[in-house]
Amino acid sequence: MRKISAGLFIALDGVVEAPDQWHFPYYNEEMGAAVDATLGRADTMLFGRRTYDSFAGAWPEREAAGGEDAPFAKKLGDARKIVVSNQQLKFVWRNSEQLQGDLIEAVTALKNETADGTIGMSGSVSVVRQLLAAGLLDELHLLVHPIAVRKGMRLFDEGEPPIPLTLISSQTFKTGVLNLVYSPAESVGNASYEDAKVHLPQHEQ
Repeated sequence: MRKISAGLFIALDGVVEAPDQWHFPYYNEEMGAAVDATLGRADTMLFGRRTYDSFAGAWPEREAAGGEDAPFAKKLGDARKIVVSNQQLKFVWRNSEQLQGDLIEAVTALKNETADGTIGMSGSVSVVRQLLAAGLLDELHLLVHPIAVRKGMRLFDEGEPPIPLTLISSQTFKTGVLNLVYSPAESVGNASYEDAKVHLPQHEQ
């Protein structure tokens, strides 16, 4: 079964919208390596339409320009790119196609393909939410920036059931960014203060 990994730039207050307006001051070689671990090694990319439009509007030109980011741009161009949208789309970026049918059914079929490569995601918050809720996302890579943006869409919206996660790795960058990788977890169950207080420090009277 193929693994799906999603990567997101996120602020301390949970904002994931418009990271191009606040995250670049924190971008260094450590973050570049983390992004490559999610996107550069994937042979298939899964996008929401808005994120795809943003990528398609920038990366083909960067590849053609032949600058220092051209090798990464070529990786993205060579990858299979599947776009989730309710509208009929036309593509000019090579290796792009529209996801057909129900999202959960189609992604389940993608995961069951015999190919060895991983499926990468960047941004595409609404798709990430749906795959998390359906238990189809294998890894959630959060690059937590030491800034409170205080406006914009947050990763987890209100009114939905809790989603328990397990932290499988963590790293602190020189910029103060936290590179946190989570995987789905079993329900943590119910507990109360009575259960928790036994773990409080015991001080002699």
